[in-house]
Amino acid sequence: MRHALLAALLFALATASLAAEPPAQPLEHPELHALAQAPSQDELRATITALVGFGTRHTLSDTRSGTRGIGAARRWVKARFERIGKDCGGCLEVVTPSQMFTGKRAPKPVEVMDVVAIKRGSADPDRVIVITGHLDSRVTDVMDTTHDAPGANDDASGVAALIEAARLLSKQDNRATLVFAALSGEEQGLYGGKVLADYAVAHGWRVEAELNNDIVGNSRGQNGVRDNTVVRVFSEGTRSNETLKQADYRRYHGGEVDSPSRNLARYMDRLADAYLPDFDVHMVYRTDRYGRGGDQVPFLQAGFPAVRVTEGHEDYTRQHQDLRPGYGDTLDGIDFRYLAHVTALNAITMASLSRAPTPPTGVDIEGALATDTTVSWRKVAGAAGYRVHWRDTTAPQWQHARAVGDVDQAVLKDVVIDDWFFGVSAVSPDGYESPVVFPGEAGSFERSPPTNPPR
Repeated sequence: MRHALLAALLFALATASLAAEPPAQPLEHPELHALAQAPSQDELRATITALVGFGTRHTLSDTRSGTRGIGAARRWVKARFERIGKDCGGCLEVVTPSQMFTGKRAPKPVEVMDVVAIKRGSADPDRVIVITGHLDSRVTDVMDTTHDAPGANDDASGVAALIEAARLLSKQDNRATLVFAALSGEEQGLYGGKVLADYAVAHGWRVEAELNNDIVGNSRGQNGVRDNTVVRVFSEGTRSNETLKQADYRRYHGGEVDSPSRNLARYMDRLADAYLPDFDVHMVYRTDRYGRGGDQVPFLQAGFPAVRVTEGHEDYTRQHQDLRPGYGDTLDGIDFRYLAHVTALNAITMASLSRAPTPPTGVDIEGALATDTTVSWRKVAGAAGYRVHWRDTTAPQWQHARAVGDVDQAVLKDVVIDDWFFGVSAVSPDGYESPVVFPGEAGSFERSPPTNPPR
């Protein structure tokens, strides 16, 4: 009898201990602090110098020369990825997907080829985090394939950032798959982005984030303002391919500023605040700069979350210009300390996303004609707990959060559904947190059907 009572007491104490265990919370990670300081200015300089050395990287330029043109540049990037892969024991798979295109800026059929390094995830390899930059360059005449087009900032800087991110992350753990992609054909019609987006669809990738780095190496604006403390992250407000039915629901219930891409931008902003104290993310509520575009657009059209990362102050005398006094996209326009900060932002974002659980699915809210709000979701693999977030409907960032444990529903007492926007994030056992997911199809990180399915 005594043994039975003792066993019952021990069981009760153990149960009480488990019940009292605090819910999973996001943690600050020393390894992300270290990663934020790791990008090498020398490595970035070496990459851009090599790419500029190919003279022109125009999409329609020579593909056979070993020293000049887009073909030589692609082979150099492929070899660089292969060296990084060798250093990490073969952790990178390098592929070169391509398609043939014709168009206004490609009047004759041209093969557009991307150079892509893939580091498979240890736990969820079909969940994919992508970083891109475009390899091709141009001068004033977009059809000029012969004159030198150094493209140091547009966009050798983005390619340098993704190659350095690959070098840094190649020897670190990633539970989701990481993809590092140097794209071609951007200046001729965003073709390289389409090649990779189609490849992602064909291979069943669940793309959680696409970070497109385009023009990220200059800290001096055309107006003379020098600022190496800010980078812009552009994100769409509503999903590019939402249906009329989805749009009608969103207009009534909200979600205009809560696409998965927008909440990815918020995620990057919070990471910068935590790990890059002298470097700020300026969120811009646009898909891209006014009237302009980038390789994130084909990913958005394919139904994947994507953002564009671009320097805070552009100098248009160094973009799309013939080389002449005072003009041209040359190496002396790069601020390598600034580019290292941009690279760090990308690296910690990819690391954090890849170690966090999948963003929650099936997020929903209830509470009409009530003083409390009920938030529900479907549990996801790898989560030890969840956090419910809410903010004022005019606030740019999430203002309030509550850890609720390993459950699939939470009631927010005295939080009226009419007055707030809501979301849910998932937290891993070691404290990595997913992006916040807004309720309904407007905020889901799951791929939405594309308006124009790839052929």
